[in-house]
Amino acid sequence: LLNPNRSEQTTSELDLIVAGTQAAVLMVESEAQQLSESVMLGAVVYGHEQSQIAINAIQELVRDAGKPEWDWKPAAKNDALIAKLQSLAEGPLRDAYQIRQKQARSTKIKEVVANVMTQLAAEGEVNEVEVGNLLFEIEAKIVRSQILNGEPRIDGRDTRTVRPIEIRNGVLPRTHGSALFTRGETQALVVATLGTARDEQIIDALEGEYRDRFMFHYNMPPFATGETGRVGTPKRREIGHGRLAKRALVPVLPSMEEFAYSIRLVSEITESNGSSSMASVCGGCLALMDAGVPVKAHVAGVAMGLILDGNRFAVLTDILGDEDHLGDMDFKVAGTANGITALQMDIKVQGITKEIMQVALAQAQEGRLHILSKMQEAMSSVRTELSEHAPRMVTFKIHPDKIREVIGKGGATIQALTKETGCSIDIKDDGTVTIASTSAEGMAQAKAKIEGITAEAEVGKVYEGPVVKLLEFGALVNILPGKDGLLHISEISTERVKDVKDFLQEGQVVRVKLLAADERGRLRLSMKALLSPESGAADAQASDSPNETV
Repeated sequence: LLNPNRSEQTTSELDLIVAGTQAAVLMVESEAQQLSESVMLGAVVYGHEQSQIAINAIQELVRDAGKPEWDWKPAAKNDALIAKLQSLAEGPLRDAYQIRQKQARSTKIKEVVANVMTQLAAEGEVNEVEVGNLLFEIEAKIVRSQILNGEPRIDGRDTRTVRPIEIRNGVLPRTHGSALFTRGETQALVVATLGTARDEQIIDALEGEYRDRFMFHYNMPPFATGETGRVGTPKRREIGHGRLAKRALVPVLPSMEEFAYSIRLVSEITESNGSSSMASVCGGCLALMDAGVPVKAHVAGVAMGLILDGNRFAVLTDILGDEDHLGDMDFKVAGTANGITALQMDIKVQGITKEIMQVALAQAQEGRLHILSKMQEAMSSVRTELSEHAPRMVTFKIHPDKIREVIGKGGATIQALTKETGCSIDIKDDGTVTIASTSAEGMAQAKAKIEGITAEAEVGKVYEGPVVKLLEFGALVNILPGKDGLLHISEISTERVKDVKDFLQEGQVVRVKLLAADERGRLRLSMKALLSPESGAADAQASDSPNETV
């Protein structure tokens, strides 16, 4: 379905954006409901085909109203400097890229660059920017040629191997759920937190305000790559990685009816050497399972790379940071054993063909299934019980007309309930009440009080409650929260009552029967209806203590 509208998007199993030139695909961004590789490839190809309509229209506009192209020519290459740098740096850089450990390799490369700069400076003035760019080209040529020639990659792997994986669940016992996912030199510590509807994110979007129950936040501090720097608000990269990881997990989340919690995942990248967003997907899924969220399946992600030289190409599984930097593609695929849930592709070349994408998807599936097997070994199923620190919830319905009684004037009633019971109480417009608390006792207390507030007094039913006020002609007795009834002097005892104070005191708990309720909600009570003529006087006189029940 091309260019679906809002209503069509809500029922669609695929949300895909494709950008490209007339000849090839340049960028892909998608979220899918566990679709197969063949379906995803077909959708990308279809999107590229349909983009030709827009491309043709742009070309027509250029023909009709286009401006002359700039007569720009790149600066001539400094062949003498290039030859000099190759003689000074190519050998040492090639040796540096035989070092498998990232930090040691980076240190060696910096030494090589510093030595080259020193030697060039001794011979005259050095343009550090130009030299740096040329050295980068030499590095790229070394790494790319090794891979295309079938030699081992930077860390010694072949093109299809995933780095070693280590998984630890429940590493932070005080949280609701946590997981530590390590793949090679990339590590994500992911924490899951469960909340109520009040904790949902409120988003003020162009289409209007809406709430989101699932949040995924990604953080990568400078120390993750061995650097120092300022730690502040999330930048574009952090926000984008969090959005991608979120899209990968949304298709396996339970519905609100199945799991009435808001969910927040936070991925803290503690070390990074490529593919940290996909490590966040894996760690995020495991943290959800550790928190007891009934996800539909395990979700794993893998980042694919590409080395392209003319008609020769090599697709790389689980790329390193340097391979992303020196390569031609960053192709991230996440999904379950049944299919793809998220896909993102950015490339640095003029475009990739259907053949390359087909190889990349097939190789990504192989890598994803390998990672999923490791995740299933570490945690085969969702925890059956929530963490003792996670809130428990109970949901029930009240009549919508009773909502204002529970809330009270200015929110006084519900605030008092929250303070007294220690619970979080949320009431929707349809009368759905959700009570959340880490204390089962407090939750039961809050539910009982709300049910009492919203209960309707039933004629003929016996109630027990305190005397709240004495009157000359009787007393007011509280039978339900917020509901007082009149106990007339003639209904106190089977004997004649001259003075109400002879039989009742304020605060005394009594049993009464509801005789009637008029259209204005006024209640008429009776103690006499519960007393036999013989026992009436004795029972009434025995009830002279405020804490006793008659």
